[in-house]
Amino acid sequence: MKKILTILMAIALVFSLSACGNNDGEQGANNGEATELEGSVVIDGSGTVYPLMAKLAEDYMVNEQENVSVEVSRSGSSAGFKKFLVKENGTNFNDASRKIKDKEEATAKELGLNVKELKLALDGITIVVNKENTWAKDLTQQEVIDIFLASANKKNWSDVRAGFPNEPIKAYGPNENHGTYEFFFETILDEQALRNDVSLQQEYSTLVDMVSKDKNAIAFFGYGYYESNKDKINVVPVDFGNGPVTPSIETIKEDGPYAPFTRAVYTYLNVDHAKEQPQVLDYAIYVMKNAGEAAKVTGFAPLSDAEYQELATYLEGLKQ
Repeated sequence: MKKILTILMAIALVFSLSACGNNDGEQGANNGEATELEGSVVIDGSGTVYPLMAKLAEDYMVNEQENVSVEVSRSGSSAGFKKFLVKENGTNFNDASRKIKDKEEATAKELGLNVKELKLALDGITIVVNKENTWAKDLTQQEVIDIFLASANKKNWSDVRAGFPNEPIKAYGPNENHGTYEFFFETILDEQALRNDVSLQQEYSTLVDMVSKDKNAIAFFGYGYYESNKDKINVVPVDFGNGPVTPSIETIKEDGPYAPFTRAVYTYLNVDHAKEQPQVLDYAIYVMKNAGEAAKVTGFAPLSDAEYQELATYLEGLKQ
C-alpha cells in the first residue's frame, strides 16, 4: 500500500512540474520579441517618401506582424502635416520630404503633441526630360534654375543655350502640397517665383506620364520616381561646377557631388500614440532597423548604421 501511494505521489509531482514548465514557457513567449500584435498604423504625407514607406509597411505586415494593418497614404508633406497635427484622431506618422516647419512645431506645442523626427534616407531632386529630347544631355545648375525661374524669362529651349531648338519649354513639377515643391522653391530657387506656366501636379505618376508624352517637357521630382520609370523618361545630369553629375545612390550624399540638389527625407512620429499603442511603437522600431535596406531598393541613399541605431535606441526606450 505504501509503495502504491509513493508511485501516485511521484506521478503527481511530475504533472505539477510539467505544468510549471508550461506556464514559464508562455510567460517567456509573452516577454520575448515574438509577441503578436494587432490593430492599425496610419501614415500619410510625402509622395516622395511613399515608395520607401510602402515597402517597409508591406514587409512588416508579411514578415513581422500579420495582424497589424499598416495604411500608407500620400497626400503630400504639407497636407499630411495637417492630418498629423490633430489633437484627436490624427495620423500616427507623417512622412515628409522636408523638415517640419516652425509654424507646424508651434501647432504641435499648442495641441500638446509630442512629436519625434525620424530621419529615413537621402533623396536627390532629379531633372527629367522626354525620351525624344536629344539636346539637353546635361544642364548647368544655373540653367536648371533659369528654366523654372519666372524672372529669367526662358520661354524657348534656344533661350537656355545656343544650339538648343527654338521650341517652347514645357515645365512640370509637383504642386504646393509636396515637400519636393517647397525644397525646390526655397532651396534651389532661393524663394524666387517659379514661372507662371509651370504645370504643377498632385500625383507623381501624372508628372511621369505628361513628360513621357511631351517632347519639349522638363520636370523635377525625387530620384526614386525616375529610377522606377527610366524606361519612359530620361535623366538630365547637372553640372555644379566640376562637370555633369548624374543622380544615383552613390552620388546622392550630403557631402557628395550631387549635394546641392540632395535633401534628407523623414517620417514624424506621434510619440504619445507610440506609448499608448504597442503596434505603432513596434512599427517605428522596425522602420529604423530596416530603412537602410529598403532605401536601396526604392531609390534612396541610406544613412549610416550609427544614425539608424541611435534612433532605434531612442524608440526602444519608449517601451513601458
